[in-house]
Amino acid sequence: MAVSCQSLDEVRRSITRQTLIFASLTLLLSWSCPALGKKKLYIGALFPMSGGWPGGQACLPSAQMALDLVNKRTDILPEYELELIHYDSMCDPGEATKLLYDLLYTEPIKIVLMPGCSSVSTLVAEAARMWNLIVLSYGSSSPALSNRQRFPTFFRTHPSATLHNPTRVQLFQKWKWTKIATIQQTTEVFTSTLDDLEARTKEARIEISVRQSFLTDPAPAVKNLKRQDARIIVGLFYETEARKVFCEVYKEKLYGKKYVWFLIGWYADNWFKIKDPSINCTVEQMTEAVEGHVTTEIVMLNPETARGASNLTSQEFLNQLMSKLGGKNPEETGGFQEAPLAYDAVWALALALNKTVGPLKAKGRRLEDFNYNNRDITAEIYRALNTSSFEGVSGHVVFDAQGSRMAWTLIEQLQGGSYKKIGYFDSTKGNLSWYGNDKWIGPGPPADQTVVIEVFRFLSQKLFVSVSVFAGLGILLGIVCLTFNIYNSNVRYIQNSQPYLNNMTAVGCMMALAAVFPLGLDGHHVHRKQFPVICQFRLWLLGLGFSLAYGSMFTKIWWVHTVFTKKDDKKEKRKHLEPWKLYATVGVLLVIDVLSLMIWQIVDPLHITVEKFVREAPKGDLDVLIQPLLEHCSSDKMNTWLGVVYGYKGLLLLLGIFLAYETKSISTEKINDHRAVGMAIYNVSVLCMITAPVTMILSSQQDASFAFASLAIVFSVYITLVVLFVPKMRRLITRGEWQSDTQETMKTQGSSTNNNDEEKSRQLERENKELQKIIQEKEERVSELRNQLVERQALRSRRRPSTVNQNHSTPLLPVPSNNDPKSLIPPPGYPNPTSDNHSLPPSFSNSSNLYQPDGKISRNNCHTSRLQLLYK
Repeated sequence: MAVSCQSLDEVRRSITRQTLIFASLTLLLSWSCPALGKKKLYIGALFPMSGGWPGGQACLPSAQMALDLVNKRTDILPEYELELIHYDSMCDPGEATKLLYDLLYTEPIKIVLMPGCSSVSTLVAEAARMWNLIVLSYGSSSPALSNRQRFPTFFRTHPSATLHNPTRVQLFQKWKWTKIATIQQTTEVFTSTLDDLEARTKEARIEISVRQSFLTDPAPAVKNLKRQDARIIVGLFYETEARKVFCEVYKEKLYGKKYVWFLIGWYADNWFKIKDPSINCTVEQMTEAVEGHVTTEIVMLNPETARGASNLTSQEFLNQLMSKLGGKNPEETGGFQEAPLAYDAVWALALALNKTVGPLKAKGRRLEDFNYNNRDITAEIYRALNTSSFEGVSGHVVFDAQGSRMAWTLIEQLQGGSYKKIGYFDSTKGNLSWYGNDKWIGPGPPADQTVVIEVFRFLSQKLFVSVSVFAGLGILLGIVCLTFNIYNSNVRYIQNSQPYLNNMTAVGCMMALAAVFPLGLDGHHVHRKQFPVICQFRLWLLGLGFSLAYGSMFTKIWWVHTVFTKKDDKKEKRKHLEPWKLYATVGVLLVIDVLSLMIWQIVDPLHITVEKFVREAPKGDLDVLIQPLLEHCSSDKMNTWLGVVYGYKGLLLLLGIFLAYETKSISTEKINDHRAVGMAIYNVSVLCMITAPVTMILSSQQDASFAFASLAIVFSVYITLVVLFVPKMRRLITRGEWQSDTQETMKTQGSSTNNNDEEKSRQLERENKELQKIIQEKEERVSELRNQLVERQALRSRRRPSTVNQNHSTPLLPVPSNNDPKSLIPPPGYPNPTSDNHSLPPSFSNSSNLYQPDGKISRNNCHTSRLQLLYK
């Protein structure tokens, strides 16, 4: 029994020892192999290792680093192990379609899909809902993916490209730019981004003046930007296209101190130095073209040193990534900047799956039970991702309602060939952190467009002063003429020229000349608010001055034509002139003008209109343009009013010319200066008809228009005053006719009482000439009769002897020859001729009284009976 008991104890001790060894081995194996006994959860991933964006080159190692850490953690998914099944999508949707089919229809079942670039993510996210799969992207920035109706299970740790737009708008407002231009590559991601930018700029009252796009060749789009004077340009295109764009930018000289380019910040730092066979620009040219551009980039690496969920700082993460890349140049590794996003994407997925373990257990479900028909597990994973919030190596990770990452934006500027951080923008709070180290080629940020300086064109002051001097002298001449006419109004010669009408003409001329002064006033002399008053003043002065001056002359010529073109039975009425009719005619013309001007002023008053001319570039390298402006007096229906006024005045001018021509040979006692009036009408009409259309054509040339209009007024007035008044002054001065009618009568006693009547004197002179002609004819007839009588007497003397006829008291005279002066001796019974050169018969002996010593003929000496003898 003792042996057996001892043996039993040994057996027990050996069993206990083996148990302890097994337990120890089990514990040791659990420590060294934590995955031992864990269930695997598979992640289907598409990493673009090549193509337009080869982001998988750095993102895949980063994701594997995260998986290794997650699988080692005992506090995160302790019962599960995450495994990555990945393929190269080449950033091609067609290739991605084939790979997606392989992922879905080959074992094992994938619980989550992780695509890369936007074009592939769009395809995967739209199809994933049919398999109840959550899609978590690490490199998709397309704004189109922020559509919960189209992509209900999509999340991304890469912020949407629209997150750049609030930052861009903030910078536009900081630098006071209100006009920008855009150029984009024709892809959905950039089109969506630009649509969002346009909506945001519209809210901020910033105009997108030029919007260009291209598919493969950016040359035409860049030329259009240059042609349309784009200055602040937002470029949305991939890195390969960016090189093509800036090669064309260099050729078009669309860079320098006048231009600012905004680009996407996820290009490689030396993207413009990479040799590209598709462009023909050197590295130096590309470096010159891209200098000074601004980039906006989502903050993909936490700038702080805090440790997040992975217990790594951002710098520690970069060090581990660099060692995993095996010493590759980060600038030449695609996706290096997005690597923190891929790292945090794995952590976001792991933390979300960890959240779902408890709720699923409460429902009697497990993660390994997931299949493509199970919506409950998908819903739990969706809720867990939607509420994610943790610190990652890329910063704070949180998703918005559309599943997009919320993050800060980094603002950089290329200075001296390298990028410099100039600020950060937190779009969630709207805070801009600015370093103030931005650098510009010029003195500061350039203008968003060519600065246009508005410059008003004013009338030449030398021209205005010169014309004003002539106008002032003309007004003085008008005052002299008016004073002369009023002072000598009692002289009959002045009275016969209708002095009141001449006074109206002088006043109208002075008013027209006075209109020259407001005609030359513009914004250089008066304020803009007072300019309409000047417009009305010049219109009234010119209109009323024309009515008085031309209306009074027109009235004279109208009366002369009306009276002296009547029939012979109304000749007696010609001599009777009623002055009130003349004044009434002028009054009617004046009232018509006053009414028309009042209606114009009330219905459609004159106001200022500003005419813009073609912009002019000043001399020198100044980034400005001069916009010439010219102020005009105008109304809403200016052409209509001018047509009415010009039509009415034009008819008066044409009628005045016709009447002046018709009455040019008429001489009347009542208006003795109507020929001078006709000459003045000719000149005024011609000048007005030329000036009116020419000034309308030259309205845009202030100096030429003013010179033409004002000089036409001045010349018209000068001609009118000189033609009407200077002859009167000359006559009164040279002939001494300054005395009144009483004094003139006292000086000319013994002569005709009507000698001062010029018209009567002219009529008597004409009668005297007619009588002299008649007398000459009678004298010639008497001479013929004498010759015939002498011939008859000679004939009788031959027939009869030379005896004295008893019936004659005087002997017959011998017949003289025609050349003998004695032949002029009158026959018996006729008186001897006088010493006058003309021999007159006895019956005309008294006709010598018609001739006065001073050469004038008196009407009293022309008796009717004697005139009858002359005409027998």
